[in-house]
Amino acid sequence: MNTDHKQGTNAQVKNYRGTPRKLRLLADMVRGKNAKRAIAELSFTNKRHATGVAKAVQSAVANAVNNQNINPHDLVISHIEVSEGKSMKRFRAGSRGMAHRFKRRLSHISVTVSDKNNNKAVAEEIISTPETEESVTQEDNNTKD
Repeated sequence: MNTDHKQGTNAQVKNYRGTPRKLRLLADMVRGKNAKRAIAELSFTNKRHATGVAKAVQSAVANAVNNQNINPHDLVISHIEVSEGKSMKRFRAGSRGMAHRFKRRLSHISVTVSDKNNNKAVAEEIISTPETEESVTQEDNNTKD
């Protein structure tokens, strides 16, 4: 668990029993949204693995509230990633007494939530650097002459 304030607060679910391809659909659905709204949307989504993604988001929100004392209503899902975990190899009965091999895929879900007010402040710092302000004022003086 990373609690770096600029990066946000992380939560990870490892070896979740669901395919990465199906979980990425849910991750794309909630990426960049308010954390509480994302949990509500996942609870009404008609997908089997929505509860697993919602639990990962809830864990990240709980980490932010407990470790950094951030209001849970101010949290935004700044980063969510689903990566492939191990695959369990299994066999299914095939025709003529044969066994066909298939994989039960596992996934790792990584969620980062950050304070939406803090994100705006960081973005404003990047936009208004002292060098750009000086160059703008010099250009304005040159055009006035």
